[in-house]
Amino acid sequence: MPKYSKKSLDRLQTCHVDLITLFKEVIKEYDNSILEGARSKEKQKKLFDEGKSKLDGVTKISKHQITKNRNKSMAVDSVPYPIDWKDLNRFYHYVGYVKGVANTLYNQGKISHKIRCGADWDGDNSFKDQSFHDLPHFELIEKKDCKIKIFNKFLF
Repeated sequence: MPKYSKKSLDRLQTCHVDLITLFKEVIKEYDNSILEGARSKEKQKKLFDEGKSKLDGVTKISKHQITKNRNKSMAVDSVPYPIDWKDLNRFYHYVGYVKGVANTLYNQGKISHKIRCGADWDGDNSFKDQSFHDLPHFELIEKKDCKIKIFNKFLF
């Protein structure tokens, strides 16, 4: 059975309990690494400047960032291990596995948030309609996010 390195566990501990629960379940069957949990404003700005994020960390706050209203990261970056950045099929397989485990845990009441991933920002289970791919990214959907999505569904 795979297990997390100390570095991955330390990164995971900076995350919301639902992400910890989810990825402790995922690691039981799918070897993976936790690349990042909580992220500083400076690191977020750097990623934005490099074109690796759409959020600058100042005017648009990432779910990785700790704020006065949020003491844990609501997002995590995780990849299948061993890491092969060129094997996109493996990344998409991993994303599907994580989403499946998350849905099961949510339906069982073991986590209180649904999950969104950087491969499918709009949550329609189609990867082809995405303009910004962030395959390692997984984030918790907060209630306010659900309201926006429902509102937009009725508008368009």
